Amino acid sequence: MSPPLGRRVAAEAVGTALLVAVVVGSGIQATVLSDDVGVQLLANSLATVLGLGVLITLLGPVSGGHFNPAVTLAVWFTGRRTPHGLSLRDVAVYVPAQIAGALGGAVLADAMFARPLASFSTRERFAGHLWLGEVVATAGLILLVLGLGRIGRSALAPAAVAAYIGAAYWFTSSTSFANPAATVGRAVTDSFAGIAPSSVAPFIAAQLLGAAVGLGVVAVVHGPDTAPARRDIGAPRREDDLEPASS
Repeated sequence: MSPPLGRRVAAEAVGTALLVAVVVGSGIQATVLSDDVGVQLLANSLATVLGLGVLITLLGPVSGGHFNPAVTLAVWFTGRRTPHGLSLRDVAVYVPAQIAGALGGAVLADAMFARPLASFSTRERFAGHLWLGEVVATAGLILLVLGLGRIGRSALAPAAVAAYIGAAYWFTSSTSFANPAATVGRAVTDSFAGIAPSSVAPFIAAQLLGAAVGLGVVAVVHGPDTAPARRDIGAPRREDDLEPASS
């Protein structure tokens, strides 16, 4: 049996909240400490890499460590015929928990820096090349998350996923949101990491398209999954499979 659904949902909400708090808070701190946009992005991406790696390590064994509806949907789609895959019920509670967590994380970050709470962002990110960046960023993330499971390297997920997101900050035009929940959360903070509400829908559409592309690439590169009973990287561990990270 996997951990109870309530614990898994709590892990997803807390993890997404802390992830968005890291992204938004480090962006605010970076703009306070430097006027150089390159330095600001470097600080923001470095904090995100470190925070994301820690969160996946800590909460991944409980819920799968998605913190991202695109990852949740991809994991459900690939594991829907397996004994330990996510169910539609799981998806139906994971996604709202992730969105609520993202909103809470953005508000928390603003509160820590004494900024107005839940102030809509004025940073317009409405352009075709940015949407393409989101397709690429999300497709690569899905390929990585599912591909690690296919090649038996799931233990590398915290470092690998964090490293990929850190790199994608720099090689994608959109700075790699790659996360519908985080995109919604970042709309309610008028800070360095924010996104204007009018830009949210196209970003999410691009992310979902990217997730579909990523699933297609996984199928092409790795072929059909011939081990349906295997626990995928994004699936929560069974209670009898939980073990200390040091073992």
